[in-house]
Amino acid sequence: MEQEAAFTALTDFTGDALPYGGGNPFADYRRAELPFTGLADLTDRRLGAGVIAANDEFFAERENLLLPGPAVFDPERFGHKGKVMDGWETRRRRGRSAQTPHPEPADHDWAVVRLAVPGVVRGIVVDTAHFRGNYPQSVSVEAAALSPSAGPEDVADPSVEWTELVPRTPVGGHAENAFAIRVERRFSHLRLRQHPDGGVARLRVYGQVAPDPAWLAALGTIDLVALENGGTVQDASDRFYSPPEHTILPGRSRKMDDGWETRRRRDQGHDWIEYRLVEQGTVRAIEIDTAYLKGNAAGWATLSIRNGEDGEWVPLLDRVRLHPDTAHRFLVDEAAPATHARIEIFPDGGISRLRLYGSLTGQGMARLAERAEAIG
Repeated sequence: MEQEAAFTALTDFTGDALPYGGGNPFADYRRAELPFTGLADLTDRRLGAGVIAANDEFFAERENLLLPGPAVFDPERFGHKGKVMDGWETRRRRGRSAQTPHPEPADHDWAVVRLAVPGVVRGIVVDTAHFRGNYPQSVSVEAAALSPSAGPEDVADPSVEWTELVPRTPVGGHAENAFAIRVERRFSHLRLRQHPDGGVARLRVYGQVAPDPAWLAALGTIDLVALENGGTVQDASDRFYSPPEHTILPGRSRKMDDGWETRRRRDQGHDWIEYRLVEQGTVRAIEIDTAYLKGNAAGWATLSIRNGEDGEWVPLLDRVRLHPDTAHRFLVDEAAPATHARIEIFPDGGISRLRLYGSLTGQGMARLAERAEAIG
């Protein structure tokens, strides 16, 4: 039986984009609808991602790969080394002599990224926005499982086992080049190779957080819904202004769109988010934060939990008044095992963060450890 490939190219953009001719630089940008963008962005710097090494960054710094938001293009901005690009760009490779002026087939540049949190990779986007004629001809991506605190000398160790996620594949300039990944393994670091040289604006890696059970057990009390611990958003009533996934990011919100905000309702309904907890746990304290939501914070909220996909929703927090730009804290009188949570806001508006502090149950910890062993 033929083995299924570990990756699928979701886009087939190749070749140059037209030179920039003025106006909106994204007018001719090539992209497609992707199936995995609702998953955790494992290259989110807010969660702890970083670019720890690169062999060359002559024209543009490697750190640009993980900047939030789309790459910016300023046609008038030049520096001492040439055009200043919002991405990672290496110098042009040359051959060994006048008789062999072109790079060898194996020549390439590379950058190593530490994922924000270890996880199972489901999708990779190599974005070449604004690199129209100076993008790599092809790219490849490998992954490894190391300590999250591994340094450049650790990833350079010849004994490190690298698993190929994306083999050498042609890509296009000024395009969102995307790949679906099917490797059921836990990884902490990725190595992006560009062949033979060129520039990449952004690298995005989407997947499922795979927390370390020993670390969570040592902490004892954790945020059971936090993205960095493995919590996820399963569904939400509205994503108009900003995504519900923001509510489980680390730290406090730093601006209005760093939280979750819905459109204005003109009916008698209300908005909600449903979450899958890290694993089964008992919630003992709740925090609902409306930081930076001043004229558009939700007016009231309730919170319910259930145990299992088919469990009944049980109220944990009756309808409470929310105030703008405020962290609201509530203690839970009677904790019960739960795997899911649902916050409802009335009538609309938004919250910036939700924290559900508690501990994993014995059953939850056992399932988490079993999963970690399966993908370790």
